[in-house]
Amino acid sequence: MDATLSGAVRALLVELFVEELPPKSLRKLGEAWGEALREGLRARALCEAEAGLEIYASPRRLAARVGAVRAQAPDRPVSHKLMPVAVGLDAQGQPSAALLKKLAALGFEASAAAGLRRVVEGKSELLYLDTVQPGATLATGLQQALEEAVARLPIPKMMRYQLADGWTSVDFVRPAHGLVALHGSEVVPVALLGLQAGRCTHGHRFEAASEMLELASATDYERVLAEQGAVIASFDIRRAEIERQLAEAAHREGLRPVQDDALLEEVTALVERPHVLTCRFEEEFLAVPQECLILTMKANQKYFPLLDAGGRLTNRFLVVSNVRPADPSGVIGGNERVVRPRLADAKFFFDQDRKRTLASRLPELGRVVYHGQLGTQGERVQRVRAIARAIGQQLGGLVLADLAEEAATLAKADLLTDMVGEFPELQGIMGAYYARHDGLREAVADAIEDHYKPRFAGDALPRGEVGLVVALADKLETLAGLFGIGQLPTGEKDPFALRRHALGVVRMLVERALPLAVPALVHEAFAAFPAGHGAAQAEVLRFLDDRLAGWLREQGSSAREVEAVLALRPDVWAGLPARLAAVRAFAALPEAPALAAANKRVGNILRKSDDAPTTDVDPTRLVEPAERALWVALAEAGPRAQAARAAGDLTASLCELAALKAPVDAFFDAVMVNAEDAALRANRLALLRALHTAMNQVADLSRLAG
Repeated sequence: MDATLSGAVRALLVELFVEELPPKSLRKLGEAWGEALREGLRARALCEAEAGLEIYASPRRLAARVGAVRAQAPDRPVSHKLMPVAVGLDAQGQPSAALLKKLAALGFEASAAAGLRRVVEGKSELLYLDTVQPGATLATGLQQALEEAVARLPIPKMMRYQLADGWTSVDFVRPAHGLVALHGSEVVPVALLGLQAGRCTHGHRFEAASEMLELASATDYERVLAEQGAVIASFDIRRAEIERQLAEAAHREGLRPVQDDALLEEVTALVERPHVLTCRFEEEFLAVPQECLILTMKANQKYFPLLDAGGRLTNRFLVVSNVRPADPSGVIGGNERVVRPRLADAKFFFDQDRKRTLASRLPELGRVVYHGQLGTQGERVQRVRAIARAIGQQLGGLVLADLAEEAATLAKADLLTDMVGEFPELQGIMGAYYARHDGLREAVADAIEDHYKPRFAGDALPRGEVGLVVALADKLETLAGLFGIGQLPTGEKDPFALRRHALGVVRMLVERALPLAVPALVHEAFAAFPAGHGAAQAEVLRFLDDRLAGWLREQGSSAREVEAVLALRPDVWAGLPARLAAVRAFAALPEAPALAAANKRVGNILRKSDDAPTTDVDPTRLVEPAERALWVALAEAGPRAQAARAAGDLTASLCELAALKAPVDAFFDAVMVNAEDAALRANRLALLRALHTAMNQVADLSRLAG
């Protein structure tokens, strides 16, 4: 390294200039590049762990600036443990052959033996050699850090390309054409992917002031790119600028853009100099369902549709251009011409699909394979239909059962429409439109759309009872079918989204307080399959229990609270929030820790008892004052807790048990449960069983014990 850099602490900029990077991965690539670079420097003591890090990522560059990077790492004392003194030195105290060989292996001359240090460790005396290891230079350390950073980038698929010599090939996410490495104002002599580091980079492909931009120092990077290169280098600043321009352009029209973070991230990764323009399309296309138009504009063209105050689509949309021409009419006209055929296709699909009813498409489902081991979509529809009818009958009798069966029968028919064939994301949504066109009842149309819900974490639940029933049936059929053929999720792999299906079942049962027994639901789902398919029912129940416990913890309940409530294995989950609230209130009482510990002690005593289980207490055999006092307290608190529970006030029910703390403590202090007299012992065990039963009606309170 240049002598002028010795000891310098300055900002370090590294930029890799490449061909267009995958837009959906750009943010992750930029963050991984910067973090790996800083970590590589820190590992070599070239910067501190808290060194500032600025990350830059645009369609054609990955860059990072690390603050306060040393030109050379500090020297480091190193202590080498060699061997026992008895082995390393002879009787005259001279180095043995073994010691000289060890020193040579470490790269030291024989003269180093004169500076050895003796250390007593336990019963042995050992030889140590103390040296100073020179700190790594920035050139050496950065070279290693860069190679590690490239290896650690989250790139699922590499490209192999040839370098300029025509012979050498390298692998990277996209071909790289430039490398900048500046420590302050000095170039660090490193190389990567066949490129030698320099101080020149490139700006915007069309609007930069010159083809090559020279950087005077690491701190000039974003200013030079912005002023001379027409590039906003920071991903976050560029994203914020796009958001600002979108909001401003929409406000001028008195409208608002569709909110879509994923689209905003992708567009940010596609442009270097964003310029938002307003475009229009023909109003006749608004006759097509807005979901179709919005999807085609977002997915195919990366446009931002504009909505009115009521959330209805208008015939205007926003384009984020990568150029800023003096006259934008050409860019606007070009985008309007591009979107027109897409919208025309959507209108054509919609018009064609409505020429046939959903019901007329049902026979064709029998020719669509659902799964090689589970038959066709037609067979699947029959299973969902049977499950939905059974659930509907339980929840709302014949009327709900009929509506649920009708919706379940038609729910998959839109899979055969042209619109869903083009846009699979619209399944269910288009089915609802076509159902209304066919004159079906609104509840059935809503259920066809909603039976896929919730589709992701935080998604809305189905709106009505019919939708809830069909959604439950659809998800339970999926779980039963795939568990039945052994297609269980493993580790991070869940190709059939069974965790999402199970979480949907959990949310619907709990959030909508459905009075349905989970084991019966799972049994009903397996009953829809041929005989012999039901061996996995217990696995499905365990899977649902696991999802339930995890979801309850995510909602804010502690692990102990969840464990206490689920330990009773309630079949109906509708009352779980009330139980958890009651347990939380009980746990806050000063008496709670002692009662929970006592409950755990009672449970252990009862489990170890060989006496016949009974809660029938004979008051005449209560000979000790402490056991009589506990019996009286239980006789008073138990009915009060039962009455509060019957009235639906689970919190009050548990809080009534606080009165038992003193008599329970006194009982264990003064009474020997396992008395030698068998009758006395049996009576005391019956008293403890009665206590245990009274305390664990809402939850297993022993799970709250420390």
